[in-house]
Amino acid sequence: MSLPHYKITILALSLGVASAFVGCSSNPSKKEVVDKGPQSSEQVYFSKAQKALDRNQYIDAVKSLEALDTYYPTGQYTQHAQLELIYAKFKQKEYEAAIAQADRFIRLNPQHPNVDYAYYVRGVANMEMNYDSLIRYTSLQQSHRDVGYIKVAYQNFVDLIRRFPSSQYSVDAAQRMQFIGQELAESEMNAARFNIKRKAWLAAAERAQWVIEHYPKTPQTPEALATLAYSYQQLGDQATSQQYIELLKLNYPHLVKANGTVNLRATRKEGSWINRATLGLLGRESKTVAVKDEAQAKTEPRSLTNRLSFGLLDKPNATDSAETLLRPSREAPAVLIENESDQEDAAN
Repeated sequence: MSLPHYKITILALSLGVASAFVGCSSNPSKKEVVDKGPQSSEQVYFSKAQKALDRNQYIDAVKSLEALDTYYPTGQYTQHAQLELIYAKFKQKEYEAAIAQADRFIRLNPQHPNVDYAYYVRGVANMEMNYDSLIRYTSLQQSHRDVGYIKVAYQNFVDLIRRFPSSQYSVDAAQRMQFIGQELAESEMNAARFNIKRKAWLAAAERAQWVIEHYPKTPQTPEALATLAYSYQQLGDQATSQQYIELLKLNYPHLVKANGTVNLRATRKEGSWINRATLGLLGRESKTVAVKDEAQAKTEPRSLTNRLSFGLLDKPNATDSAETLLRPSREAPAVLIENESDQEDAAN
């Protein structure tokens, strides 16, 4: 049975349209990007990158450094360019990329005289990964959230100090480890407080014991001792509880009441209900805190305008790790070109 003429016409048009679409999809209008190879000499790429870094033009610096690394993988400037690339990625706040570049440099150049810089930046970048843009501008504590990245950062700094005890970065790494220790101790005590609220006395005691064993020089130590005394008292182990009470009497007598029991509430100060309801923006008291950039305690009051704008307005004088990170040691081989225009002409 033959089809009517109008159906044959419709079928023919449909096939024509379908063929046209297939043809268009197989021949995209966009031109493929073709790598034309190096456009400048190794020295020119390196010089451009140095000048861009000096001007804080990190996008341009990354382009030159990546080109140098790609086109001159065994050149005399390559290893130093790889170090500068770690720095530039960090300054762009591309912390994952900075960590990846640092791992790559350590793997490829384990004996390089400046490999300690890669170990150092890897730790600092992992610290920054633990702090999002919101939490750093409120009085909320990062230690009450996930602390996975700073645990990795702590181990990064341990590796740095063990391998390079005389490195110029080891002192700052040790200070950062001190700050991270306080954060990890606070994380453990936050879990211990939660366990006390749900009357999980043994779990609370284990968290507090971990702080005593691994972070004994942190500000959380008094609360950890008090938590151990209180938890063992609730478990019915009066002998062990009394041992910790005696330690508190010797070192922190204000945490023991007149009747000999533990004053657990005196071990910490909780924020007001206004502070908690506004996620730390309002009702915040000035207090001494550990600044992660300098890893030392200092009082840093913040204005109401600064807190309401999440740190965008009326900024205090505290600086950010991304701003204070040092550039790698400038021990580049050979001498930088004196006349860049001549080199560019020669390359062209």
